[in-house]
Amino acid sequence: MSIEEMQISSDILDKLEQTEKRFEELNQLLMRPDVLNDIEQLQNLGREQSNLQGLVIKFRELKRIKNELREALSLQNDGLDNEMASLVEQEVKALQVQRDRLINELIEIFRPRDPDANKDVIVEIRAGTGGDEAALFAADLYRMYMFYAQARRWQLNVISNNDTGRGGFKEIIFEVHGKGVFGRLKHERGVHRVQRVPVTEASGRIHTSTATVAVMPEAEEVEIDINPSDIRVDIFHSGGPGGQNVNKVATAVRLTHSPSGMVVVCQDERSQLQNRIKAMTVLRTRLLAAAKQQQQEEEEQARRSQVGTGERAEKIRTYNFPQDRVTDHRLGQSFHNIPAILRGEIDPMIDALITQNQAEGATSEPVASYSSS
Repeated sequence: MSIEEMQISSDILDKLEQTEKRFEELNQLLMRPDVLNDIEQLQNLGREQSNLQGLVIKFRELKRIKNELREALSLQNDGLDNEMASLVEQEVKALQVQRDRLINELIEIFRPRDPDANKDVIVEIRAGTGGDEAALFAADLYRMYMFYAQARRWQLNVISNNDTGRGGFKEIIFEVHGKGVFGRLKHERGVHRVQRVPVTEASGRIHTSTATVAVMPEAEEVEIDINPSDIRVDIFHSGGPGGQNVNKVATAVRLTHSPSGMVVVCQDERSQLQNRIKAMTVLRTRLLAAAKQQQQEEEEQARRSQVGTGERAEKIRTYNFPQDRVTDHRLGQSFHNIPAILRGEIDPMIDALITQNQAEGATSEPVASYSSS
């Protein structure tokens, strides 16, 4: 059976065949008298066999279905009457569904896991080129992620924002908590471009503007060790709305990390303590992201231009309003209904990116036990 027929990469196919061979070797070993008399070796080999069993069962089932499918397809060329031809066609379709399901399950087993996939995130959206229109687009993106978080029952909290007073944001930073947040939102990192006629454009001319989206897994305290003496803390009065308490009491916090030069401001909470806690979370997350980026660049110097962390000026998506089309340039695919997309209906794009990444990276070692239970 050819690799093309299997619709599965040669690397995974080789690993599956090696696993099946090892499973047979274990079956033979477990029947040897010397192994049966060695309790420790018997337990270790039995455990290994149990871990491989589920994978081997799926692989053998796939091979069986492929053989049955080949036989069914050959019958279609035998000049069957209409009734038999219809039955064979139904059988072919059923076998194809089973085949595709098993192939997807096997690919999923070998898919590399992102250790940060279930972490909460800090998202930073900044207006790029385009002036007020870029700031309005940044606000559109923020609302898109807000609606998306609500649909997935994630919790979104704004940490700080710098608004233009015209409904836009020069910058907005927020955190998102929930199951699998980073695993999905990491695909939003990069430069988003919009093409539309601004509200202020009297001639109806289409403008192109951009906004950048950075998505960073929220750092835990054990991951980044920050020396308190390296941080300068400034307390000041919050700007913008917030009521009399904000105007009378200095609650806003600005942290300056001397070694890195990073500055974090948090002023959206009503108490100084809450703002300080959130500011420390953002600082820790930014430092972790910077450390990871440095590590990536050191390990992948040959691919330096391709390493992205969300702040890279690489256009990932274009929102074309006149044509009601959103094009994801990583996929080379367009999606329609911009109003729905800006209401947070972005799962089709994210799912497609996850599938693409799985296909590109599904050549690593299996990441989970193969037991059949």
